Formats: sequence, C-alpha cells, structure tokens
Amino acid sequence: MGKSLFPDLVVNGEVIPQAKLDAETQNHLAPKGKPLVARQKAANALAVRALLLQEARRRGLRAAPREVAPGRFETREEALIRGLLDQAIPRSAATPAQIRSEWARDPSRFRSPPLWEVSHILCACDPRDSSARDTAQARATALTKEALADPRGFAALAGRASDCGSKKDGGVLGQLGPGDTVPEFEAALNGLSEGEITSTPILSRHGWHIIRMDAKAPGRTLPFEAVKDQIATALERSAWDRAARTFVSELVDSAEISGATPGSVGH
Repeated sequence: MGKSLFPDLVVNGEVIPQAKLDAETQNHLAPKGKPLVARQKAANALAVRALLLQEARRRGLRAAPREVAPGRFETREEALIRGLLDQAIPRSAATPAQIRSEWARDPSRFRSPPLWEVSHILCACDPRDSSARDTAQARATALTKEALADPRGFAALAGRASDCGSKKDGGVLGQLGPGDTVPEFEAALNGLSEGEITSTPILSRHGWHIIRMDAKAPGRTLPFEAVKDQIATALERSAWDRAARTFVSELVDSAEISGATPGSVGH
C-alpha cells in the first residue's frame, strides 16, 4: 500500500494507527471544503486519549467496565480513563456561601418552565420528498390565510382540514412545556403571544403546522431553597471540568507529540 498523505500521530513514542485516525475523523465536523480540519480534530482527540491511557498505565490503575446504559458497557480503555480521572481529580462539594453567591448573582436565571396551551392544524408530508413538501406547503399557506382571516373559526378549520388526530378536538394539543414537542414547533411557540396564530406555516419532520397559542403561563423565578441543590451540582461539575482541563493540559505540556496541533490538544 502507498504511504498515507497524513503524518503519523506519535504520542510519547506511541504511534497511533492511521486506521484509528480514519475512524475518529468520522466523529468530527469541519467547514465545507476543509476536510483536514476534521482530521486535525481527530488527531487532537486521539492524542489526548493516548496521554490519558499512558498515565493510567503508568499509575498501574485497574478499572472494571461499568454499565453506562441498559446492556451497554464501557470499553476497557474508557474504564481506565474514568478510573484515572476519578483518582486524579477528586470531586469537591460547593460551600453554602458559594451556592448562595451564585444564586444571588441573578436569581432570575432560575425559573420554572413556561407552559403553553396550544392548538394546531397539520398538513402532513415527508419533508425529504420535495414534491410532497411543496404541495403540503401550498395547502398550509392557504389554510394559514383562512385561519388569520377568521381566528374564531380555527377549531372548525382544524376539524375539517388537519391531518393530525387532534382534529377531532378542534386541533387542541393541550398543555405543553419545553421538550414536549419537536424543536421547530417549540421555537415557534416561544415567539407567539397569547391568542396569536403563526403568520406562515412551520415545517417539522411531521409536515407543515399552523399553530395557535391559546394560553401561556411564563415561568416564574424560583426561590433559593428550590434551586440550591441544582446550583450545587452545577458548581461542582464546573469545578471538576476546570480541574480536568488543567490536568490534561499538564499532560500535554510534558509530552512529546507529533502529528497533532500542540496549541489545541486538550483545549
């Protein structure tokens, strides 16, 4: 076989096989027309992984793979890296003063989720089929005009024209909160006032939607006692992440690496 177009990735004398680089590159995005960016990201990721495994072995660590999802276990390498990080970066609890200070910086950040009462009319289609998508859009556009011209007739229009099972209830979907529907639909809800109908159809994987906001209850600022555990967890995770980045940077700074970008490895 011919020589690879890419330089070898070598970490403290350990050569990372090109096949591993090829596989890892598939996990990284790059700007259009710049595939080498994904390759460099892959090299950096594998360099850090190699450094962590080398350090785990230097310390003589052993770690049994854990179940991370039903029926799915860590690989031995993943278990070793977890064991290393657990040993090298002990978790420290946030103090009551730190938790209170973080909350006091801006209590309005901690809010209950909004609730929406919503109705819609669906013009179903497979968005991947351009012909079906365009046909459904034309129908949804006509229905939008009809709904905007007679807002009080929305329920009757939904009962007559919607492709959703909610048509039997006049298009009523009931009470929704964040995460209860597809992202495109939820984005439209965030921009609607109470009683408002979307001025143009909204496309999701289900087809085109004409949406009416029947009622909305904005989230309210939560009291300190309700969010202190959430804040503590976030602070502890943030502190651990900073310590992990420092730990990896120290490994990088003391390593001999070729085939990866030294300034971006571990950052």
